[in-house]
Amino acid sequence: MAVHAHPDDESSKGAATTARYAAEGVEVLVVTCTGGERGDVLNPSFQVPDGHEFDTIEGRRAVRRLEMAAAAEALGVRQTWLGFVDSGLPEGDPLPPLPEGSFGLVPLDEAAAPLVELVREFRPHVMTTYDPSGGYPHPDHIKCHEVAFEAYHAAGDASRYVVDGGAEPWQPLKLYYNHGFSMARMRAVHEAMQGAGLESPFGDWIESRAAREIPEREATTHIAVADYFPQRDAALVAHASQIDPDGFFFGVPRDLEADVWPTEEYELADSRVPTSLPEDDLFAGLREGDR
Repeated sequence: MAVHAHPDDESSKGAATTARYAAEGVEVLVVTCTGGERGDVLNPSFQVPDGHEFDTIEGRRAVRRLEMAAAAEALGVRQTWLGFVDSGLPEGDPLPPLPEGSFGLVPLDEAAAPLVELVREFRPHVMTTYDPSGGYPHPDHIKCHEVAFEAYHAAGDASRYVVDGGAEPWQPLKLYYNHGFSMARMRAVHEAMQGAGLESPFGDWIESRAAREIPEREATTHIAVADYFPQRDAALVAHASQIDPDGFFFGVPRDLEADVWPTEEYELADSRVPTSLPEDDLFAGLREGDR
């Protein structure tokens, strides 16, 4: 179970991993906490689909549901919605308050309850989400971490989140944090691009993260996914309102990326089974041969 804040996050963080496991026969469920209703249009060539509008919360939600369905199909995964409303990314000094009713303002027990029920219904062995910083300080990413962390620890406790007629308690066995935009990866690809005489898309990003002194968390688990870059890219393109097909995500030649950084990285946050670090499999310790 991969828990994400907005539609498109599942395609930019760990997408090739989910595509790989789905192709190998693993049941993969992407959970999207919000509808992405306040996401800006980041693709200059985006055209609103026929029969839709993009000027209201409801219109954006409907379009982004179409995009999400296409992305899930590209990855070969199942997907469901937690049902909360995008908080938007507040800007300014001081920061403005979050919109009333948005995900970032929902009390934790209320926000986690539907995810706890999903965990009990789907019964995942492994969950992935963001680290406590959210990966970057978007209120929905931080709330996504809090909700997923809460659900991972609470879903197996029969005394918590009791719902009449609800599913039986279920305890996932491993929790991971995505490391989709690690500085180590960006620096390696950046230097390879420069070495090849190509313009790197990561220069400004590296400088920005360094200037903000964003700490680099340790990756414990490296999943080989180069064969699934095409599925990841197709899922990215499916989010036409958010992803520019000529933009940042496609600035690195795929053969160079496969040569320099053919993996996606995770941080093992909790494990209920013995495992040895570093890992090359999210299911290390869970396979038949591991027991």
